[in-house]
Amino acid sequence: MIPQQEIVDKITEIAQPIAQESALELVDVEFRPSGKRWLLRVYIDREGGVTIADCERVSRELGRTLDVEDVIDHPYALEVSSPGLTRPLKEKKDFERSRGRQCRIITTAAIEGRTDFRGKIMGVAADDVEVKDERVTYKIPLGTIKKANLELEL
Repeated sequence: MIPQQEIVDKITEIAQPIAQESALELVDVEFRPSGKRWLLRVYIDREGGVTIADCERVSRELGRTLDVEDVIDHPYALEVSSPGLTRPLKEKKDFERSRGRQCRIITTAAIEGRTDFRGKIMGVAADDVEVKDERVTYKIPLGTIKKANLELEL
């Protein structure tokens, strides 16, 4: 059996050009057990959002390619969707694009005694994300970020 991360990497490699052909960004690929089958979830996005037709097109093309490439050796369900309003932030460019938006960041190491931050993304300087809560601006090294998501702004 191929290791799960190796499968995710291969699917990412296949899905990236399929998304780019439609002027879409491949945001994330998840592959995990879900009952007796596995769930392959692919998130796509673009400025202004994605349509159902975008998701259908990527799903159809990716499904065909995965069948030919035979990357996954057990039953799975493929879902293609938008990352939604609380999209994950994984790379430096995600934080740069989200400047001024509210987020939640969980770190692997404590920064000023904390590992859980909520606030507005002020910017990215060098390899740090600057996040401001009600009072303080924190510089969070990208390498310490375990999980980060945009938050709904009410």
